[in-house]
Amino acid sequence: MSCEEPPPQQLLEGIAQFNRGEFFEQHETLELLWRAERREIRYLYQGILQIGVAFHHLRRLNHHGTVYMLTRGPRYLAPFAPRCQRVDVAALLGDAAAALQEVERLGPARLAEFDWRLAPRVRLVGAG
Repeated sequence: MSCEEPPPQQLLEGIAQFNRGEFFEQHETLELLWRAERREIRYLYQGILQIGVAFHHLRRLNHHGTVYMLTRGPRYLAPFAPRCQRVDVAALLGDAAAALQEVERLGPARLAEFDWRLAPRVRLVGAG
């Protein structure tokens, strides 16, 4: 499944943007990588991208967009758990689920109260 390959430079760049809270920028970076890749590994990139986009929506207080992307992104990621191309997929899935639970608890009216400490970070594991 290409999970043993080292992460491509564009993936590392997109992850750095994601972790800095540059959710729009990570989308642009990872979309180029996702569109260029023809193998199944493209869904790893798409899943990370969509979880990042969820937080772009959250910043704009778009409840529907946040819930949609926090539901859809993990579906792409799940087959790559627990880790792939050094990405700790299992941790990202857990963090995304916790964030989704909080977003749903707050609902559209209280979305501005979201605790941004719950926003996931993409962790890299192993050598490299």
